[in-house]
Amino acid sequence: MERLNTSVDIDWELWREDITGSIAHAEGLGRAGVLSAGEAITIVAGLEQIRGEIERGDLVWDRKKEDVHMNIESRLTEIVGPVGGKLHTGRSRNDQVATDLRLWARRRCDEAMSAIDALASAIIDRAASEIETLMPAYTHMQRAQPSRLSHHLLAWQELLLRDRGRLADARARLNESPLGAGAVAGSGFPLDREGVSRALEFRQPMQNSIDATGSRDFLMEVASALAILGVHMSRIGEEIVIWSTTEFGFITLSDAFSTSSSMMPQKKNPDVAELVRGKSARLIGSVTTLLVLEKGLPFGYGRDLQEDKRPIFDAFECAVASARALTGAIASATFNAPRMKAALATGHLCATDLADFLVQRGVPFREAHHVVGAIVREAENRGVQIGELPQESLSAAHSSLIGPELALALDPEAAVERRSLVGGPAKATVLAAISAARARWAALS
Repeated sequence: MERLNTSVDIDWELWREDITGSIAHAEGLGRAGVLSAGEAITIVAGLEQIRGEIERGDLVWDRKKEDVHMNIESRLTEIVGPVGGKLHTGRSRNDQVATDLRLWARRRCDEAMSAIDALASAIIDRAASEIETLMPAYTHMQRAQPSRLSHHLLAWQELLLRDRGRLADARARLNESPLGAGAVAGSGFPLDREGVSRALEFRQPMQNSIDATGSRDFLMEVASALAILGVHMSRIGEEIVIWSTTEFGFITLSDAFSTSSSMMPQKKNPDVAELVRGKSARLIGSVTTLLVLEKGLPFGYGRDLQEDKRPIFDAFECAVASARALTGAIASATFNAPRMKAALATGHLCATDLADFLVQRGVPFREAHHVVGAIVREAENRGVQIGELPQESLSAAHSSLIGPELALALDPEAAVERRSLVGGPAKATVLAAISAARARWAALS
């Protein structure tokens, strides 16, 4: 039972928030007249002493005292004497831990958003520095159309912008104070809930004591946002893994973010990207744990909720570590521009542009699509690209496939510049998108 009951091995991480919340509670008790001014001052001074002891590593966590809350309160009583026992007046461990968790989640949300900001900044910087690098865009992992590396990198950044927004939304919703909700039905003492809430920089006190102590949907929401972020970073990692293969050769990671094989000396493995993919599995597992943990609970606190900390602690650790590692990997990577540009030469990437050429001459798109499909088949049979077919073959496929503009329709670089609509890969469009992205991220900080 002791092993099952004890949580201090995990929840000691809440010590900062527990002391901060306890100081606000003690000062609130003083304002309400529940504690004398001297008692409140004594308790706050004792808590500040404990803060220093923990920061220096002097406090030894005692498993027999079950959790972080009892360890701190016990040490407080050792320091200030019996008056330390008055700290818990009007408070339950139920509203205490709920407050600690919201304070902790708020702080870690800020940390995670900062890590996302840095990752996005690294990606945008590389987009700016690689503006001249052309590459294929892919669908179904097949070369599809000519594009630009900067355009591709900005797609990564768009995902991260939404990830940050989800975390910011979750942070705003969790920023309410449970303190004063007691065990389940509030307190009979004249607690200053509004003042304590302001002192802790919460938006307001929670409006229902049952909900305040027995609900963890704020952790589910944060964990969900982190899981989506993890999936997005995993997709980025997957592309780094693929691009770093000999078959692609689009990117080389710096030695700081890759390793050699323990057996094969020629290998340079993209470990950072693979580890990020692996962390995403734990992020998905964390949100699943939190969802299942609460699904069968009646309203009001249940001891099951002791198990909410490990998954959310792990989720933040995985997400922040992954974001920071990817930031360094992308900032220090080398992109192989000649290899990327060479990939435009095969795969008939201008087939759509050839169909568009026919459409501009009055041919219905479905007919144009059929004509170009036949041209691609002929090129495949000859073992050449569509741009390498003789003029007579193109003219035989359709009489409109003539004229000096035809060469531009089959030029990958011209194809990229034709796509100048908002969201496209033309150079001027991408430069504008980079400027807009910088402005959007700057507005968030």
